Amino acid sequence: MQNFWNELEKCFTVLAPMEGVTDVIFRQVIARAGRPDVFFTEFTNVSSYASEKGRANALERLKVAPTDAPIVAQIWGKNPEHFAELAGALQGLGFAGLDINMGCPDRHVNSAGGGAAMIRTPELALECVRRARAATELPVSVKTRLGYSYVDEFREWLPILLKEEPAALTVHLRTRKEMSKVPAHFELIPEIIGLVKAFSPKTKLIINGDIKDLAQVKDLAQKYPQVDGYMIGRGVFENPYCFTDHVGTRSELLDLLEYHLDLFDAEDARLRCERAAALSEGLETVTRGLPFDPLKHYFKIYIHEFPGAAELRAKLMECRNTREVREVLTGWDDK
Repeated sequence: MQNFWNELEKCFTVLAPMEGVTDVIFRQVIARAGRPDVFFTEFTNVSSYASEKGRANALERLKVAPTDAPIVAQIWGKNPEHFAELAGALQGLGFAGLDINMGCPDRHVNSAGGGAAMIRTPELALECVRRARAATELPVSVKTRLGYSYVDEFREWLPILLKEEPAALTVHLRTRKEMSKVPAHFELIPEIIGLVKAFSPKTKLIINGDIKDLAQVKDLAQKYPQVDGYMIGRGVFENPYCFTDHVGTRSELLDLLEYHLDLFDAEDARLRCERAAALSEGLETVTRGLPFDPLKHYFKIYIHEFPGAAELRAKLMECRNTREVREVLTGWDDK
């Protein structure tokens, strides 16, 4: 299978995997606003997929849309056998690659031995990479941080990963301990470039952390031409058009919200139909449709920095379903 990373032009852009954010619905919204060159999924627990009880939920998280391509499945865990099992299945699910999460700072993920905690268990981390690679023809990449507790850990940690020659390596320019409480360490990019050149020159280097929009990507690309790609995460909350040079108007942002609501309703209806069909056949199912409250987390993406935005957002937060959201938006437009 061809390594899609090698087909991307220098200075490519990536939407960061964000739990509870970059699901199949939101990725379609960003594709409409102005897509990155590569999408990542939310991260999926390999052990959930390996269990009979958790597999259905894992597969829902790995659902892709036609507008996603090329898309990389990000997976996490600590069981090498489970990495192999899920890696073997991903090839038939529409993915162009798989990425192993070794950077998530969430304490629950870390207490389970996954995410950034793998920085502390390098041998296990390498075994997970090797087992995943052996089970699939997809290119295997890794996303990580500078270190767990100290910035200078990257000088030992990154060469360990690079010696495995991952297809791509994304480095979030902070430690797990720093979370996002300090500025990203852009000053370390030249040294990281040197490590990639020394240990795995074919690996695509992607930089992540405090990158807000395409204008900043272009500035960084001029300063660090050896970097292959740039990943934007929280910047999408400030500007869903961040992968373009376009500045969204109030009307365009509200149209994007309406599109998000349409996609949400369609996905909710699909899940409810599947549940009804399963119940009619006497099959047990945990699918009950999409919960509405998580949708509220997205409102601030579309409604900010225009007169009355705070008031409108407050009214939307009181809504109990998408019908009420649409009613509020219609009433607002009529003002």
